[in-house]
Amino acid sequence: MTARPPRVIPPHGILEGAHRVVELGEVGPWRPKLVASDLDGTLLTADGTVSPRTRAALEACWDAGIPVIGVTGRGPRLLDSVKAALAHRGIAVLSQGGFVVDLERDEVLRAVALPREQALRVIEQIERVAGDVVLAVEEAAEQGQVHARLRVQHGFGWPYPEPSSLLSRDEVLPPGAVLKAFLRSATHDQDQLLALAREVVDPADAEVTHAGLGFIEVLPPGITKASGLQLALDRYGVGFGDVLVFGDMPNDLPMLGAVQDAGGRAVAVANAHPSVRALTSDVTSGHQVDGVARYLEAVLADV
Repeated sequence: MTARPPRVIPPHGILEGAHRVVELGEVGPWRPKLVASDLDGTLLTADGTVSPRTRAALEACWDAGIPVIGVTGRGPRLLDSVKAALAHRGIAVLSQGGFVVDLERDEVLRAVALPREQALRVIEQIERVAGDVVLAVEEAAEQGQVHARLRVQHGFGWPYPEPSSLLSRDEVLPPGAVLKAFLRSATHDQDQLLALAREVVDPADAEVTHAGLGFIEVLPPGITKASGLQLALDRYGVGFGDVLVFGDMPNDLPMLGAVQDAGGRAVAVANAHPSVRALTSDVTSGHQVDGVARYLEAVLADV
């Protein structure tokens, strides 16, 4: 996933550092076969909704025969909110790629979990280099179900007002498997904690990432947004090189890199993490001002 220099576009774009914020009419003639986008911080506004302009752009994609896939860190406990954001259309990739659902058929295409003992071993490895962490865990759903419980250790400070079980450290990890675990440190910020975790966690044991929420996530091995998106692309018969993808945080890097390396287009929103802006060749406006919609409008205007 090496960075490429920004594409040359007309001089009336808005320069931001080494990138240019792409505005209407600047993206050039190229037609994707599929659009994929992160949700929070990218497609959605700060209050978690799809703006009217963005909704119109998504509908215009579908009308042009271009499917739209949402690729999010949100777990299956938040599936209803994902369905609403995507208007119950297409395929949704949740839990950083570990849970994939055909929204139109209500069919679960993937549900991958991390065994409890494996999760515990990875957490202990991270604590040996980072010191004590506080935990939250999303349980793996029972067979045939999608809504699992969020288990939060006292003192974690979960940032969203949603139902959860507040538990002691010994009780947070459930007896069975987990979809993912969340680790917060009092002494390291999310970037520092992620860097330390990557020094000691073998990718064969788990994936580690963060979504810009102040903590890192521990996922089953091989589970990334790229692997979840691949499953969705296989259903549509589309390759990474024909995808237009949007993202904002380190958890988006695998799918952004897979698309860009294959010759597709990977676009950061203006509010993206520095690592995302360093990777992508294009930057659109921020999520609060319909950056994804602006880019989609420009693409659709040129096809």
